[in-house]
Amino acid sequence: MIDWASFTPASAAVGGVLIGCAVAMLLLLSGRIAGVSGIAGGLFRPQRGDVAWRVAFIVGLVISPAIYALAIAAPVIRIDATYPTLIVAGLLVGYGTRLGSGCTSGHGICGMSRLSPRSIVATLAFMAAGFVTVFVMRHVIAA
Repeated sequence: MIDWASFTPASAAVGGVLIGCAVAMLLLLSGRIAGVSGIAGGLFRPQRGDVAWRVAFIVGLVISPAIYALAIAAPVIRIDATYPTLIVAGLLVGYGTRLGSGCTSGHGICGMSRLSPRSIVATLAFMAAGFVTVFVMRHVIAA
């Protein structure tokens, strides 16, 4: 459930601007696409001089929420799924990422901003799959 009373579009807009600036800086300064699966995947097949920025990127993703929580009260996170469900979901996402040659951040943020036809199709596909999954889980199976 979304807590609409606590929804703040200003913070969402600021977050979007920050993500856009970070993605643009990574592309302009290093020629790299900020696709998280590609960045993390590059750590499993390291190349000389290519590890430090990848580690910094992933560490930044992990510690940023902790830093945010120090400044502002973090929302309570509630996950209504069992660990086996989360594991299967994670494996399916990983498989889909490999199958789709990239993740939601790579296609949805970077690819679409570059008007990549492949990324536009991939983003439409994963968004449609998400809509259908939520509809089926909430209105068909749970009914």
